[in-house]
Amino acid sequence: MVDIDALKRDWVGVEFHRADFEIEEEQVLAYATSCGDADPRYSDPSHPDFAAHPMYVGCLGNTRDAMLPKEFPDLGPGRAIDGGKSVEILGPIRVGDVLSGRAQIADIYAKTGRSGTMVFIVHRLNFYNQRDEHVATVDLRQIKAVGS
Repeated sequence: MVDIDALKRDWVGVEFHRADFEIEEEQVLAYATSCGDADPRYSDPSHPDFAAHPMYVGCLGNTRDAMLPKEFPDLGPGRAIDGGKSVEILGPIRVGDVLSGRAQIADIYAKTGRSGTMVFIVHRLNFYNQRDEHVATVDLRQIKAVGS
C-alpha cells in the first residue's frame, strides 16, 4: 500500500525542475487562432494591451521532466490518467517576456471507491517573468490506481 503521508512529507513543495520559455509573437498569435479567440488583445499585435491568451501557459512545460522528479517512487503497474488542469493568471504575459517555469508537487492525496484506491498527484508549474514577477500558476492532476 502507498504511504500517502510519507509521500506528502517527502515531496510536496519541493521544486524539482526549471525551464525557460521565450514568449514569441508567432506562437502567441497561433495559440489565439487555435482557440478561435478573435479578441484583439490576443490576436492583434498592434493592440495596446496585446498579450498571450490567458490559457497560453497551459501548453508550456508539459514535459516528462516537469511532471515528476526522477527519484519519485514507482506507485505500481499501470498508467496514470489525466485528472484535469487549472490555470490561474496573475499578470499579463507579453511578447518578449522570458518565463521561468518552476515545477513542484503541490499536493498528494488518495480517494477510495468501488474500484479501489486512486492516488491524485497535483503538479504545479509556477511561471515568473524576467522581472521575477509571478505571472501564472498551472496545476495538472494525475490519477493513478494503486489497488483495491
